[in-house]
Amino acid sequence: MNLTGTTPDVPPSFHWAVRARSCVSGRVVVTLRPMPPRMVLLRHGATEWSLSGQHTGRTDIPLLEEGREQAKRAGQLLRHLPFAQILTSPLQRARDTCTLAGFDGEIEPDLLEWDYGAYEGLTTAQIQVGRPGWSLWNDGVPEGERAADVGRRADRVIGRARQSPGDTLCVAHGHILRVLAARWLELPPVGGRLFYLSAGAVSVLGWEHETPVLQMWNRETDEAMWSRDNEEVL
Repeated sequence: MNLTGTTPDVPPSFHWAVRARSCVSGRVVVTLRPMPPRMVLLRHGATEWSLSGQHTGRTDIPLLEEGREQAKRAGQLLRHLPFAQILTSPLQRARDTCTLAGFDGEIEPDLLEWDYGAYEGLTTAQIQVGRPGWSLWNDGVPEGERAADVGRRADRVIGRARQSPGDTLCVAHGHILRVLAARWLELPPVGGRLFYLSAGAVSVLGWEHETPVLQMWNRETDEAMWSRDNEEVL
């Protein structure tokens, strides 16, 4: 529920709140209980390798023009949110997405993409020629990270966000953000395989009472995909 404009005396960190009823001297009084801080995720815009399906871990390639436009549209959707902190991967495709969306992000090395090791730059189809049935989630990569390694990084980011006085925006990459979502939901890191995430998409990790939930997932920023109902989630 968006309470903006109805509770002028409530500080910004209480903007995302739920109504609670209490009885005082025979009167029903509606009060506000602050919600825990949420995480808003923004995957970087399209690159040459994201379109071709090549695994792009630590290779620092730029956004395509399409990706730059996706970042700007994401900024239009997110600009009204009062983030307490804004974190971005140090790689240029994430940093540029953050800047083009209108935010000044703090570099967070734990938001680097999965290190694909010897499989950097290869597509799944190319890898499976030599390893039939290969899956990043199940089989990992030689000379790179395991899912558990990425999960430990995600846990550190979540811990930082949950200590924040308000919502956190994370601008990063497909696989690290999928692992982050899994860990938010208290799933093992390989649970990230269940969450498809498009380039330039916005997601929200939130709460239902004390339970961490997916409040919104993989909302692409094309105007036709948005309605007022979608915006109310943000």
